[in-house]
Amino acid sequence: MPRIFRLGPYWVYFWSNENKPIEPIHVHVSKGNPTANATKIWITKQGMCYLCHNQSRIPQKDLRNIMRIIEAQSDVIIQEWLNCFGEVQYFC
Repeated sequence: MPRIFRLGPYWVYFWSNENKPIEPIHVHVSKGNPTANATKIWITKQGMCYLCHNQSRIPQKDLRNIMRIIEAQSDVIIQEWLNCFGEVQYFC
């Protein structure tokens, strides 16, 4: 799992096998080790976040802070996605 960064106990990362056609750009967030059912957050063309699901059950306060940081780092995340997958598509 390509890890992007760590926020306290939470890891923000990509899942390695995003399938073909590639899914729209998103990150997974989990507390501790990456899991297949981690919280999924889409990144929009404007660099904003859209919560797909919170299967990691991250508390709302933590999730809001994580999403703000992801938005602030969206340029870095998009570049990392390009490095990993070679193309970017957006959910919206």
